[in-house]
Amino acid sequence: MFEAGADETAVPVPTTDALYGVFRESVAELGPAGVAEVADTFNSLDQAEFPEVGECRTFAYRLALSFWYEGARSRPMTVGEAAVALYLSDAYRHHQVDAYTLRRAPLLVSRAVRQGAALVPVETLIRLGAAMAREFAAPVTPVVTQVSPGAAAGERDDVTTVTPGRDWLYRQALPDWHRRRFCFDLMRADTRQPSPLIVRTDGGTYAVGATPPAGPDGTWRRALREQW
Repeated sequence: MFEAGADETAVPVPTTDALYGVFRESVAELGPAGVAEVADTFNSLDQAEFPEVGECRTFAYRLALSFWYEGARSRPMTVGEAAVALYLSDAYRHHQVDAYTLRRAPLLVSRAVRQGAALVPVETLIRLGAAMAREFAAPVTPVVTQVSPGAAAGERDDVTTVTPGRDWLYRQALPDWHRRRFCFDLMRADTRQPSPLIVRTDGGTYAVGATPPAGPDGTWRRALREQW
């Protein structure tokens, strides 16, 4: 991927299929001997001097996670999905705790994320995670109006104010704004908290997968949006 200049596709973030296409083309062009030669050169480069080295390592890690399971594709949980799972868990539900205390117990948080993720269907977890990301990650959340189909022109009685990302399920499942905010901020900021994979089988079903090893930088970075 380094030889193919994959780092030049980093903005906007490429899809996993696009990365895999670059990878396959590069391997076919270089051949086994060429890959071994480039690997030696690549491993000798200083990442601080050549930022593209870090980009390519991150892309390779992402590809490895994507093909973690046979007959399926997988990806790390997003910030929102991990935060929703933590919210739904029993962790720290009955007393307040600061982020520093949580960082001292990464395995406890990781177990809580897995526990919370098991309480709802994965499709629901994905939906709630996307809604939470829209609530807390968007720079501005506009307010729109929703008019019932039976309302006559000019009538205001059947007009409801709706905030994007705050659907009925989201409000019912995650009613505590302070807990939502805390969980989202923690899972976004603290990349040393492990979280499991989201798996999508070739048949279209979803599951919560294993917790993968840390990325090239020793952390579990979570994206704001799904990266299949």
